[in-house]
Amino acid sequence: MAFTTTLVVQPNLSRYPPPPTFTCCFKPSSRSREMPQKVLLGSNFRRRIAGVAAIVSVLLAIPEVSDGFEFNMVVPGTSYEEAKSGIRGHAQALLGIKSLIESESWVEAQKVLRKNSSYLKQDFYTIIQGKPRSERPELRKLYSNLFNNATKLDYAARYKDASLVWQCYENIVLALNEILSRI
Repeated sequence: MAFTTTLVVQPNLSRYPPPPTFTCCFKPSSRSREMPQKVLLGSNFRRRIAGVAAIVSVLLAIPEVSDGFEFNMVVPGTSYEEAKSGIRGHAQALLGIKSLIESESWVEAQKVLRKNSSYLKQDFYTIIQGKPRSERPELRKLYSNLFNNATKLDYAARYKDASLVWQCYENIVLALNEILSRI
């Protein structure tokens, strides 16, 4: 007979926005079954969990740290028509990084690239799933080519390799033109 214990930790940080609730479940070992509940969940364990929760909530409140995380909620059921109408806008937004590349604003270019390519990826995947099976392999190749070049551009911007950035950008433009002509 296994016992499970649920621990809910909510640190009181009045200076910061309310942190999320963390739930931790663990299965006690055979030795810990004989221990009283107070000893099992001692104050030291609680302090560690509260400390981790406090540190995480403080770190995620800093914009520089939280830029690496995407906290937007994704609508799971985007329809084919919605994706088709949104793909052109996301493609134009993705091509908008040209001015950032010209000014060699690498970090900003990476942020815009990541944001817009993720939206474009969702829309394009929905469109591929809505197409007949016979058209899907070609669209998947274009999908792969487009987002492989987006990843290469991201890495090239990280290392400030302008020639590779421009080469990847041109490949992205060609792939997007091909995709938009087939849709």
